[in-house]
Amino acid sequence: MTLAELAITAGLLAALGLIANRFGISAIPAYLLAGILLGPNEPTEIVLIKESDVTTFVSELGIIFLLFFLGLEFSVGRLMRSGRYSIVGGTIDLVINWAAGLIVGVAVFGPGLAAFVVAASIHVSSSAIAVKGLIDMRRLGDDETDLVLAILVFEDVVIAFILGVVASGGGSVGTTAGVALTVAVFVGTSLVVATKLAGPIDRLMQRLNTEVMLLAVLAFLAGMAAVAEHLSLSEAVGALMAGVVLSETSMRPEIEERFLSFRDVFAALFFFAFGLSIDLSVLGSVGWLLLGAVAVGVFGKLATGLVAAGRTGFTRRQGLNVGCALVAHGEFTIIIAGLAAANTDLSVATRDDITAFAGVYVLFTAFIGIVLMKESKRLGRRLFAVDGGATT
Repeated sequence: MTLAELAITAGLLAALGLIANRFGISAIPAYLLAGILLGPNEPTEIVLIKESDVTTFVSELGIIFLLFFLGLEFSVGRLMRSGRYSIVGGTIDLVINWAAGLIVGVAVFGPGLAAFVVAASIHVSSSAIAVKGLIDMRRLGDDETDLVLAILVFEDVVIAFILGVVASGGGSVGTTAGVALTVAVFVGTSLVVATKLAGPIDRLMQRLNTEVMLLAVLAFLAGMAAVAEHLSLSEAVGALMAGVVLSETSMRPEIEERFLSFRDVFAALFFFAFGLSIDLSVLGSVGWLLLGAVAVGVFGKLATGLVAAGRTGFTRRQGLNVGCALVAHGEFTIIIAGLAAANTDLSVATRDDITAFAGVYVLFTAFIGIVLMKESKRLGRRLFAVDGGATT
């Protein structure tokens, strides 16, 4: 990627982001679509940028900053406060969507890592799109929003194990079990550090001036990602846990403020770079997978909202609002597919299929999810005319 190509890319993504904000939707599908249309794969009418070491490095930075910020939002204290909603709602979400996704994955790829990747892609909703939608539609104050956020927190916990297995699993059962154990030890150690050493870390950081503090945080983030990579895990796991450790310090708000622009820039470039790897010419081989996954993904999340609401004391209308907020898939599906694409335990054809599937799946579910979120309250009033006096 030359400087001229970078200038064109950044300008294009800025314009797409502006358009997306104008219509109140997530810019993630637009960034992916730009990569698909301007990349070296089908369609080839306009080929502006090809994959290179630069785009690969930018993608890695995008993953690291995305997961780092997720970790900053996921604190041990937050998990404890979510309590019953996280356990009940998250378990229902996991059982319904993981099982349904695994059925689709096995039907297409047979038992194995590829089916695991499909199940994970269908299970994990987009925190970015869901939270943005809740903010834009002024629903953060709604009672059922607590259930939405609790389910997303539960998924955040699960994602650490998913990333480790997708990045390094796929061999024998013993190898995959070893990867899962390594993930558990790494995550467990990070949580212990977050709870037991938050005070000393906080005091040390408060002694540093702003410039040194930023460099120290960047060094810690890159170091955690490097350690995870050294353990044959994904660097994303290390970045996630780096955020979790720092989330327990009083410096978290300042870290978020200082690094927010880095996250937004590199995340946009990450989604664009992933779009460069999507070859629509292979969609014919994953057409049934795409149709099945979209249907299962949408109805699975709606079912999750309704069942979880019933188990936690919310009305059916509120449950529909919850389910609609969880339909959109985005950053995690792309990250999972990106890690799978680099896993040599999968065949080249399977990796290409998963990459194409993930990109288009995100485009479809993001659009459907945004529409459903906007219309969920109206749909709730029509579907559940009498709902225990609910006013939502």
